[in-house]
Amino acid sequence: MGRKKQQTVDLDTERGIAPGLVAKTKKRLVVASGRSHEELSAEVATALGTQLVPTEHRTFASGEILTRFEVSIRGCDFFLIQSFGPPVNEWLMETLIMLDAAKRASAKRITVVAPYFPYSRQDKKGRGREPISARLVADLFKTAGADRVMSVDLHAAQIQGFFDGPVDHLFAKPVLLEYFQNTLSADDRAKLTVVSPDTGRVRVADTWSDSLGAPLAIIHKRRDPNVANQVTVNEIVGQVEGRVCLLVDDMIDTGGTIVKAAQALKANGAERVIVAATHAIFSDPAAERLQDPSIDEVVVTDTVPLPPEKRFPALTILPIAPLLARAIREVFEDGSVTSMFDGAA
Repeated sequence: MGRKKQQTVDLDTERGIAPGLVAKTKKRLVVASGRSHEELSAEVATALGTQLVPTEHRTFASGEILTRFEVSIRGCDFFLIQSFGPPVNEWLMETLIMLDAAKRASAKRITVVAPYFPYSRQDKKGRGREPISARLVADLFKTAGADRVMSVDLHAAQIQGFFDGPVDHLFAKPVLLEYFQNTLSADDRAKLTVVSPDTGRVRVADTWSDSLGAPLAIIHKRRDPNVANQVTVNEIVGQVEGRVCLLVDDMIDTGGTIVKAAQALKANGAERVIVAATHAIFSDPAAERLQDPSIDEVVVTDTVPLPPEKRFPALTILPIAPLLARAIREVFEDGSVTSMFDGAA
């Protein structure tokens, strides 16, 4: 008969340590994916040198969702990647169900990786009797079993405080910035002006201005609170005549804000207008609007899946998977996510 495995017992009560068994368990990183953007999830897993957890997904005739992990995830450091393009409510429900399944499967630590955070624009009450839906989503994640949340370019930084646990707020700026540093000519760089499409994005645009060594311009706009997706551009603060204007924003939804801003820039003598945004929501009719003659190029990342019918010749899509993979590795290895962004995260 084989010898029984020797167990180590810690009886060092002199240091105030309770007696118990010492196990040499190793941490295990596991990546799972919802159905919203499986291509991105697979790219993240590949960048990490692993594969996605085999997962069964079902949507019944009634619309109810079932998720089951086909292998054990007990004791794992579990990262669930789910983007939130349309239909956002279905993907949100699927995420909650997957979190519940992971919690009941005894995953040790559960992190929701939501490149685009759902309902992020509903971060405060603009009028009486309105919800703060971004806070509700954070509460749902926590209740369903999430210990940590990771997201890219939150629409409002205060959303970090809505979640009762660690939040890793990543920035797509390094990905976009590298593209422009490699593609803008010396002549373009000499005439470059960074433009904020509204006063709410001035702080972000200012960091772009510093990084590119370019002056800053601001577009002042008014929005009718009673009419969705309707914008009126009022005036431009800054010099844009004869300049190459780089419009920076966190997301493009229907494209109304960006197109009106680009039209105003061209009307004020801008030579070229380039749009840079993290999240390409592209709700109809965004794809058509963004092909307006006032816009010369649109550069986005793939935090949200874009079907072929929403792509156009002037659109450039940059991969966000390497950034997500690096952040996941830093979290898993108890490293520093902040170090990825020169202390800004």
